[in-house]
Amino acid sequence: MRARTQLGRPVGASGEQTRRRIIVATMKCVAEVGYAKATIREIARMADMTSASLYNYFPNKSELIKAAIAARTDTAMPRLRRAAQRPGNIVDRIEAVLEESGQLMREYPDLAAFEFAIRAETVAARRTSRGQPKNPGFEAFREIIEGVVEDARQRGELGDHPDSRAVVAALYALVYGLTEVAATLPPEDYHAALGSAKVLVRGALFDQKAASP
Repeated sequence: MRARTQLGRPVGASGEQTRRRIIVATMKCVAEVGYAKATIREIARMADMTSASLYNYFPNKSELIKAAIAARTDTAMPRLRRAAQRPGNIVDRIEAVLEESGQLMREYPDLAAFEFAIRAETVAARRTSRGQPKNPGFEAFREIIEGVVEDARQRGELGDHPDSRAVVAALYALVYGLTEVAATLPPEDYHAALGSAKVLVRGALFDQKAASP
């Protein structure tokens, strides 16, 4: 006789652990098939639970997607901001941000692909509006970079002729490129690129003599 399918909370699972597993599964599902094709049934399958069990945590797909976006914003961005505030010069602080980005990708391996999928959905929804569609995740990341660079400029870490806008643009391009690698290539390729980015920041993008306080 077959066991009945469990419809409630999985045995032995805490509410917070299960909620996190659902959010991770949501990111993975949206990253793989896109927002429109990500169904509650498929997300539940990826979370190794029934659809009925998932509904104990989220009443509908809209609330589930909101929770996944909030996890990205409320979890990732504060951690990146804290990394950017660590002591040291601009190189130390940018390296800290990159290292924290790598740790986030280990904890949420589909975070970058999810970000790009949501961004694509946002772009499609705003094609009729004027101007470029905004993306809170990337804009927040740019603000973090701008803060680090401005602090470095005020402390004289950018050399005799600092060009803050150029430095921000270069770092933002580097971070954006890493995010795209994380979204489209296997994790080992992303972490290899991340390692190269750290070398680039410390050895080529900044003159260590100029960056030293």
